[in-house]
Amino acid sequence: MADKKIKVTLVKSVIGTKQDHRATVRGLGLRKLNSCAVLEDTPAVRGMIHKVAYLVKTEG
Repeated sequence: MADKKIKVTLVKSVIGTKQDHRATVRGLGLRKLNSCAVLEDTPAVRGMIHKVAYLVKTEG
């Protein structure tokens, strides 16, 4: 499972969101709008993505 990757893209601005959601986005390695990161497919990363699902787009 750890050899799989997930591509996460920030598609909505973090302006006006909760502070812990902003921290989660930064923890995923996303900075600006439309920035993307390729991350390991782990339960921790999936939980972070689920928390800010309204801000990001994921690919396989």
